[in-house]
Amino acid sequence: MDNRAMSITIKSAQDIAGMRLACRLASEVLDSIAAHIQPGITTRDIDRIGAECMARQGTVSATVGYQPPGYPPYPASLCTSVNHVVCHGIPNDKPLKKGDIVNVDVTVITPEGWYGDSSRMYLIGEASIAARRLCALTYDAMWHGIVQVRPGAHLGDVGHAIQQFAESQGCSVVREFCGHGIGRKFHEEPQVLHYGRPGTLAELRPGMVFTIEPMINAGRREVKEFGNDGWTIVTKDHSLSAQWEHTVLVTPTGYEVLTLSAGSPPLPNFVAATAT
Repeated sequence: MDNRAMSITIKSAQDIAGMRLACRLASEVLDSIAAHIQPGITTRDIDRIGAECMARQGTVSATVGYQPPGYPPYPASLCTSVNHVVCHGIPNDKPLKKGDIVNVDVTVITPEGWYGDSSRMYLIGEASIAARRLCALTYDAMWHGIVQVRPGAHLGDVGHAIQQFAESQGCSVVREFCGHGIGRKFHEEPQVLHYGRPGTLAELRPGMVFTIEPMINAGRREVKEFGNDGWTIVTKDHSLSAQWEHTVLVTPTGYEVLTLSAGSPPLPNFVAATAT
């Protein structure tokens, strides 16, 4: 067995119940934002709406004050990444305009200490055909990875499926950032790469919980830091970038997506076909 698999936490039935709640609540924060997404809203407004929803739930944001080694404390309740921002965009007072796309990434902590993590893309008014296509392809890419999840499969199968699909559509996969295990900590083992070779990396076992969150660029895959806030990452070629994220449980027979709620987008047709 891959040595890294030995450090992956296997959740008990009680743990999984806690994760189901945390992940559903994270998704419901994203539901609460959707009705407000329109030209003129600022990402700081989106952050406030998300924080208010968390307060009503009784959850708190995992990102406020979050400070991994080498980073300044993160200053907001959500990450809001607009257009060519790949990830970790900090909310600000610039109004979003018609045609923008924005990823909103939320991680909540329940009173019991469980973390739920999810992100979605939102279109501001009438987005371009290219922007709509990128958001849709990235959503499908995530699901191509999710449907690989089952006991005995490998994390390399997940990454390979995402990479193969994205690149077949003329897009590229960001490699500097990845999905992660999650539970009573924000980031646990394993790291979940969104590229790779089938049959490699950790073998999946029932009770593993991790995020699948590909960042897909319309242009080249290279990224860089932007400005001096210590967080914002953008595409080097200024091309659009999109991301979707679900938290997934490995079940005895396959997978369960924990971050689903009433407002979640419909599953791709190929997922419905897989489930029958």
